[in-house]
Amino acid sequence: MADEKLWLLPDGVDEVLPPRARALEDMRRRLLDLCERWGYAYVVPPVVEYLDSLLSGIGEDLDLQTFKTTDQLTGRTLGVRADITPQVARIDAHRLPTAAPQRLCYVGPVLHTRPDKFAGSRNPLQFGAELYGHAGIEADAEVILLLLELLAAAGIAPVTIELGHMGLFHAICEEAHFGRVRESRILERLLMKDESGLAEALTGAPPEVARHLRALLELNGDDEVLGQARSALTGAPASVGLALDDIERLMALVRSRMPAADIHLDFAELRGYRYHTGVMFAAYTTSIGRAIAWGGRYDNIGHSFGRSRPATGFSTDLKVLASLARAAPLGLPRIFAPAADDDARLAAIRDYRAAGYVVVEGLPGQATGAAESGCQQVLVARNGHWLVEDIET
Repeated sequence: MADEKLWLLPDGVDEVLPPRARALEDMRRRLLDLCERWGYAYVVPPVVEYLDSLLSGIGEDLDLQTFKTTDQLTGRTLGVRADITPQVARIDAHRLPTAAPQRLCYVGPVLHTRPDKFAGSRNPLQFGAELYGHAGIEADAEVILLLLELLAAAGIAPVTIELGHMGLFHAICEEAHFGRVRESRILERLLMKDESGLAEALTGAPPEVARHLRALLELNGDDEVLGQARSALTGAPASVGLALDDIERLMALVRSRMPAADIHLDFAELRGYRYHTGVMFAAYTTSIGRAIAWGGRYDNIGHSFGRSRPATGFSTDLKVLASLARAAPLGLPRIFAPAADDDARLAAIRDYRAAGYVVVEGLPGQATGAAESGCQQVLVARNGHWLVEDIET
């Protein structure tokens, strides 16, 4: 028993085995192809980078989630990426600089020091898309529409998009000149929907500011919430009204392309990294009680790379999507080809593989293997010809 424990994986770390691994790879290819048809170019950032690059622009948001080690060549601290978004921001800023809007997509493993939003996993397979260089709400609408189309292509339905806006929270807090620590405490209470805790965190705050922040707790629901927000946040900074205008226009843009899109508003649901600056969104489906994708605007992320550009995008865990997807239709039967020194057998194997079949070749001395190889059919020599027959069960 003690020896068996040597081969256990760490808590929160998983691996993908057949046949799920094949289904996962099929989905990866299908979704990347869809991103390409939308004009998103595929990039493959490294799993490890210098720590200061991985944390640039986001500070403590990812610091605690990042595994760290020392580079034996330079002595500098390296980090195993916990999120690919900062890497893509670096690529946009320095590897593929352009003045035009740039669309990039990616998929790859990330590693977390502790379980986080990705279903408690510490090694998600992060899939995402980013749009750089356009500050308009049209860019936010595009990435939401792309996400909805990707989820539909993955066979996940129904999907609800929950919208919020970090600009509301920041604008209200800036009016009161809260410090960073206090602002984080207030945000935490909002996320927990903790009314009494929020009241305590707001002790001594200007009455108007406290009223506006408490109102965020109640502002959730359908389209009518927009009108309620404009009323409840009367007297707030002008940027609050602009943020509500953004949300209203965003909903109109999404529904103009997808009239049946299910959109829910929640102005206290501000989960995400501190680098988010504007619209925030999450995707939910009825088969699971948590978000399956997250995204939003993060215009400041490239600042520390020396090239601050507007940016918006989303990410998800491809392994979660694959687990939720409706079962894909069965492919062609797998064929087992018993070992034999016969040119006609080799020709038959080549022909069936070219036609899309999986053909597993038996090895010399292998008495059985068809069923063990997951095959449903077998190649059989009949009158000098190799024919496919169903395996008798």
